[in-house]
Amino acid sequence: MYQLRLTLPTPLENVALDEALLEACEAGQLAGGVLRLWESPEYFVVLGRSSDPRVEVNLDACRREGVPVLRRASGGGTVLAGPGCLMYAVVLGFQELPHLRAVDAAHRHVLGRIAAALAPQVPGIAQAGISDLVLKSKNTPTLKISGNALRIKREHFLYHGTLLYNFDLSRIGQLLATPTRVPDYRDQRDHDDFVANLPLSRDELEDALLSEWKANDPLTDWPRDRMAELVATKYDVMD
Repeated sequence: MYQLRLTLPTPLENVALDEALLEACEAGQLAGGVLRLWESPEYFVVLGRSSDPRVEVNLDACRREGVPVLRRASGGGTVLAGPGCLMYAVVLGFQELPHLRAVDAAHRHVLGRIAAALAPQVPGIAQAGISDLVLKSKNTPTLKISGNALRIKREHFLYHGTLLYNFDLSRIGQLLATPTRVPDYRDQRDHDDFVANLPLSRDELEDALLSEWKANDPLTDWPRDRMAELVATKYDVMD
């Protein structure tokens, strides 16, 4: 599997690159899958393809603070990303993993691999809801540390998400509204009482993920032109 440890200059470019990797794999330009890791130095909000920003985002606060609001190609809920939040993207092919055409199986496969990567250093990590990773313990409520989303094409799929490790959690409640769809385990908690940071550094997270996915081959010829075309024709900052 290829590895791509690359953060581009803008949130627009970074969000577009995930989809560009999926398109490049689908077009036969990348074989064997790819794991991308990146982290934005600035805050931005990204919605799922059907999320309503008027409902899920505090747009006035985002405008006031200059936080861009974007929409990605995958489903899932709205997330706030930025410093202290490692972003990952995995592109896999159905030819090698045909059973993952079932959406539930794709969720279990990718989240299970990520949980397995982190479990030796983070006891109690588990999948919850449709596509969350959480920390569970006997003495505290279940806390979300990762939100994830899926985009399926004919022969490949993109699975990408967040891993909080040193994030300013108070920013989530300031810039996001309560989501319209919430998992049962949230139990009506506010953002501040629902999310948590992993007790790991960025280097520890990246090393664990690269090892678990056996992403050993650096991807030097990444799809620059596809990314640029998506930025120009599809991706934009929402008003």
